[in-house]
Amino acid sequence: MIDRQAPVFVAGHRGLVGSAVVRRLQVEGFTDVQTVGREALDLRDQSAVDAWFDAQRPHYVFLVAGTVGGIHANSTRPAEFLYDNLMIHGTVVQAAHRIGVEKLLYLGSSCIYPRLADQPITEEALLGGPLEPTNEGYALAKIAGIKLCETYRRQYGDDFISAMPTNLYGPGDNFDLEGGHVLPALIRRFHEARKAGLTEVEVWGTGEARREFLHVDDLADACLFLMDHYSEAGHVNVGTGVDLTIRELAEAVRDLVYPGVDLAFDISRPDGVPRKVLDISRLTGLGWTASTGLIEGLASTYEWFTAALADGTVRT
Repeated sequence: MIDRQAPVFVAGHRGLVGSAVVRRLQVEGFTDVQTVGREALDLRDQSAVDAWFDAQRPHYVFLVAGTVGGIHANSTRPAEFLYDNLMIHGTVVQAAHRIGVEKLLYLGSSCIYPRLADQPITEEALLGGPLEPTNEGYALAKIAGIKLCETYRRQYGDDFISAMPTNLYGPGDNFDLEGGHVLPALIRRFHEARKAGLTEVEVWGTGEARREFLHVDDLADACLFLMDHYSEAGHVNVGTGVDLTIRELAEAVRDLVYPGVDLAFDISRPDGVPRKVLDISRLTGLGWTASTGLIEGLASTYEWFTAALADGTVRT
């Protein structure tokens, strides 16, 4: 197990995942959790990152920083998603190697897998076919991050590991209707429709695409579990192993936020990949499973969203 008294750097602590990792580390009794905001450190700048690592000397690193977004953001800003994420991954991994960090966890994304990968998707499916065009730039950067950790492990012996989460949601998410992911966007859309008294709520796509969702606090728990129990070259899928259609998801959000309102599917919007559910047998074989059910997770996320709206801290 990693030393709870040693300095731990969480790169990307203000994001959905990073904030959950910080919460988890605090619960677990870590006494020296290091964070730094983008206004103080540009993670795309190797010299600045090197200087920060030289000054702070973290023993462990959770690399969960990145430029993220939903289908619309990925498809309209592909160069930004590719460049930013390539640079962030490269600078932090190199700096961690240079100062001799004891262990690093790199967090990727399930979009690394081929668009038409066999379902459920195993870790071995990586590079087995064409990527989904709507998020190709982001996926390529994440694949490069995996291979970066693997090659530093192979060439230098660095204990760098990678985990690939499924679709995430929870406190701290981006609820922007254009740039956010499907679940937080649905929560906000139903909430605003209820306030306005609308008779129907728009849902992007046909509603037939299937997705798997993992609460971000479960992911944070899995990240710490892997840091404690996993030291291999291959990446590990993190998810629930259970999927549902976007229609079913929209119905669940409707029943929570605005019961009885009609759904209107905008088929001019892309569905993305037809289905995406991860094979999590490698992780369950290590002894970890998710603990938050979707209905429970939706309720707590909506509660957080309404509170954040009230105090002006929600990202919209």
